[in-house]
Amino acid sequence: MTTFLQIVILTSGIIFALSLVGLSYRIIVGPTLHDKIVALDAFGVMLMGMIAITAITLGSVYFIPIILLIGTLAFLSTITFAKYLERNVIIDDDRDSDE
Repeated sequence: MTTFLQIVILTSGIIFALSLVGLSYRIIVGPTLHDKIVALDAFGVMLMGMIAITAITLGSVYFIPIILLIGTLAFLSTITFAKYLERNVIIDDDRDSDE
């Protein structure tokens, strides 16, 4: 790799690492549950970016399924938490009680 690309990858890795530390703090301390959920979603995105930087550095394509898996899990967890915050229940029982 060229020197410029190495510098960009190193700088990106440092920025991603600092972002992960800040998001970890927000997940643990967050003043409301909403803040914690947004930080958890952002943590998943930053984790995918960090893995992508690692894949570029190692020149490997085997990390792509891991990135896709993390993205899918982050999406599903965000939808689940949003539904929980909206209705205070994850699985709805839509059946009428008259039946």
